[in-house]
Amino acid sequence: MRPLVIAIAGGTASGKTTIANAFCTQVGALLLSHDRYYRDCPEPEGVNFDHPDSLETPLLVAHLDALLRGEAVDLPTYDFATHRRSAAVDRVRARPVIVVEGILALVEPELEARCELTVFVACPDDVRLLRRVVRDCGERGRSVAQVAAQYLASVRPMHQQFVAPCEARAMLVLDGMSPTDTEVKRLVAAVSG
Repeated sequence: MRPLVIAIAGGTASGKTTIANAFCTQVGALLLSHDRYYRDCPEPEGVNFDHPDSLETPLLVAHLDALLRGEAVDLPTYDFATHRRSAAVDRVRARPVIVVEGILALVEPELEARCELTVFVACPDDVRLLRRVVRDCGERGRSVAQVAAQYLASVRPMHQQFVAPCEARAMLVLDGMSPTDTEVKRLVAAVSG
């Protein structure tokens, strides 16, 4: 039986990764994070990491196709501190449900075409920015000034151009402000129903 493929998109720090992780844990789904597919960037200064070209989406699509054929794949591991993929990979096999998660998961037609359910996690811009500051300063070694500069230069304009329009095409819109378990229940119900 072919696995069910779900794409979960939404703006930076909208709660999509938290919801995707909780859902995958609850139902035993395989998570394919689009973030794993960032291209190596030895000189990150001024690079637009929120543009679709910053991700090697064709490789993600190839991996998804291989999983759908029953083959194992080696998922890349991306290090946000060095802006490079590490030598480490994670070998995975398909599960009955595969979740593709990322800000641009619904932007590429080749990826969206492989999904039976498309989900968008909506969250106000100010909340997303505050969450991003906390995350990037705490987990990725960035300063508040660096986060703010990147947000204004690329995150916000790319969200407006590429990410926000995906909400209208999503089959299910979840609330990034609601408790995670509430939104996971809604996602489980959409899959089950």
